[in-house]
Amino acid sequence: MSGFTMPSITLLAQSILSGMFVGALYGLIGLGLSLSWGLLRLINLAHFAFAFLAAYLCYQMATMGMDPLLTLVVIVPLFFAIGAALHWAMARFQITPFNSLLVTFGLTGIVEAIIQSIWTADFRKLESSYAEHSFKFAGLYVPLPELITLALAAGLSFGVWSVLRYSDLGKALRASAEDAPIAAAFGVHQQRNALLLAGTCSALASVAGVCLALGFTLAPSQIYAWIGVVFAAVMLGGLGRALAPLVAGIVIGVSEAVTMAVTAPSWAPLVSFTLLIAILLIRPGRAA
Repeated sequence: MSGFTMPSITLLAQSILSGMFVGALYGLIGLGLSLSWGLLRLINLAHFAFAFLAAYLCYQMATMGMDPLLTLVVIVPLFFAIGAALHWAMARFQITPFNSLLVTFGLTGIVEAIIQSIWTADFRKLESSYAEHSFKFAGLYVPLPELITLALAAGLSFGVWSVLRYSDLGKALRASAEDAPIAAAFGVHQQRNALLLAGTCSALASVAGVCLALGFTLAPSQIYAWIGVVFAAVMLGGLGRALAPLVAGIVIGVSEAVTMAVTAPSWAPLVSFTLLIAILLIRPGRAA
């Protein structure tokens, strides 16, 4: 077929590596969404808006002379507070999981409008010293911003997994998600734990936003372009799991990159949704 060409081994290997990098970002963005959906039973679409808002804040502070990675010192606590406050408001008004989808979708539109009003709808690109650094490994091109993203995604995913598996807080969160009344009867402080988790989820989104600013050109309308593929990574990995979004994100990222190398870039968006439909057909209870 004319649309299919067999790339060289080097090009294929470079595509797989690039797919791993972008897949790590899918997983990092999806980490907080998976935890919120799986453990808090809230579908927080504003997670994507928070990531982009953090990216723009990183861009703004970096243009003022601050190191992009040092902006995390300001951005992470700020978004932790925003996430906790949002969850408090939703709990106060007893927002259902379905209504949380609608409320946070509306909030996403508000955040997009705020971004446009401050930074306009024009494309913005963060120029940093990190973008100027790259190195060769086994003949493959490894950009530093993407490597930082992979390291942060892997480190945070394993860190969250360890907390959920081994700490008392993690066990309490999992118990509340399984059976809230029984957990409360055993003295689990559900409201406090939920606020901590919600704040952490938004903080994770802000870290993903900084990674987004390091490696990608920013535009407010791109918020919605990330929703589909990250949703696919979350659903493929399963809800409430710390490592699954990273693994699923890398699978999707590599699949997209190889598809682009073998066929054409226009085919890449079909990959994530094809995988999502397949898993829902094979295991319909996966998203439950």
